[in-house]
This record gives sequence, structure tokens and C-alpha cells, in this order.
Amino acid sequence: YKLSVSPEMDIMEYCRKEWRGNTPAAKRMRKGYEAVAQKFASIRRIRGDNYCAFRATLFQALSQATQLPRWLQSENFTTLPENLLSKYDWIKQWQLKQKPGKKMGETSDEIKEYLILLRKKWKNISEIKGPLEKQEACDKLFKNEEEEYSLYEALKFLMLNTAIELYNADKSGKRVPVFSWLLFARDTSSNPCQLMHNHLNHIGHSGGLEQVEMFLLAYALQYTIQVYRLYKYSTDEFITLYPNDPEEDWPVVTLITEDDRHYNIPVRMCQETML
Repeated sequence: YKLSVSPEMDIMEYCRKEWRGNTPAAKRMRKGYEAVAQKFASIRRIRGDNYCAFRATLFQALSQATQLPRWLQSENFTTLPENLLSKYDWIKQWQLKQKPGKKMGETSDEIKEYLILLRKKWKNISEIKGPLEKQEACDKLFKNEEEEYSLYEALKFLMLNTAIELYNADKSGKRVPVFSWLLFARDTSSNPCQLMHNHLNHIGHSGGLEQVEMFLLAYALQYTIQVYRLYKYSTDEFITLYPNDPEEDWPVVTLITEDDRHYNIPVRMCQETML
């Protein structure tokens, strides 16, 4: 049985265990971890399957949530699947985790259930006042495999919805963020339908999130995702923000990656940093 989010461990202790050698890469990683340790005391390892970017981001968002985000409060949030399906027939080919070949009528209902679950969990956890109790509730949620994967399906669907909005905005001449052009400039995702078939349907099965999809996730959640990219230490990409021009009122979550494929999370801000 694998834990989705391992218990916390001292960052520098973790670094010493993982990066012992004297290769240039190991030295760079140690420097990167030292820089993170100026701000955070501990690290929690995230289970390494193709959902780790979702897992790390959602865990961080929930563990610091104090209110329900605006987009989760909207009236038509849970009717998204049927609204989108009435306009875009191709969404019938949405791939649900471990449920290939389901009839679409059911898929719409299932995605709706996932969205309702996301709203419910977010609301419950954000209402918990004590930091310890909040942390316990998050740990418990991320030990429940079925619920956890249902939440990732909800996030994927929200990314699809955001992609459709951005694509339509661009087509009608509105300003869109730069990453949106990059997203639809790929041969494999020149429109939302291709994005779904060639990318979103595969996340969690045969691949994780690519860089440009990290931007899409950030936009879907209306969160700034700040990532320490350790292998980029001493370059201006060491700390990367998705999106790089975030809205001021978006909350920030922080992740750590050694290779842009697997993500862990730093926890326990050092006292000086908090002041």
C-alpha cells in the first residue's frame, strides 16, 4: 500500500539521502535544496504516478484553504458537463480513469459527481480552523484512493473547460495569456478536441502534466503555482511561476521538482519567512 503523501521529513536530511555523490548534478541539487531550506523546514514526498502534479497542487491548495474559491461557488459549476456536452459532441470521448468504454450519458453524470465531491471536500476542509485538524483532514482524504482519483478527474475536466474558454476567447479576438497560444500551437493540440484526445485523456494513465499544462491547471484553479525547479538552480528559471504574470488575488501554492516530471511539496515555512 503506497501513501499518496508521505509524512514530513527535514529537507536537508532528505537531500543528503538522495544526493550523495560529487557529480555536477548532485552539487546543483544540494544547492537547490539549500535555497529551499531557507524558506521551508520540511518536505513531503508525493506518490510518483502520473498524477503527481495534480496531487501536489491539490494537497497544497486544500491544506491552506480558508474559504471556497469563487469559481467553486458559482451556480452553474456542477452543470458544466451537461452544458459543455450540449455544445461539443466530441466530449463524449472523455476517458474516465479505469472506466474505458462507458456510455456517455453516464460519463456526464460521473463527472458531475466528481465536481460535487471537489466542492464538498474543499468546503469541508476550508471550514476547519485548527491547522493540525486541517492537516489531518487532508491526510485522510489523500489516503482514500477512490475519492482522490475522482478529484483528479474533476481537475482534468476543469482544465478542459478552461482550455475551451481560452480557445474561444482567442478566436473572437480577445486577449489571452501567452501560454494559451503555446498550448494550441502544438501539433498534438491545435484545438480543445485534440487537447482532450492527445493529452488530457492520457494524464494519469500514460503521462503526467507537461509544462504548458501546468499553466492550464493554474488557470483552471485560479491559483499561482510556484515551483522550485532544482535542476535549474542558479538560472532565472530556478523559481518558476505558473502563470508568470499571476492575478494578485490568486493564492499561491509551492511545489518542488528535480526534473519537471515528479513533484514533491515543501512544508513548514521558516519563521523568518512568515514575518
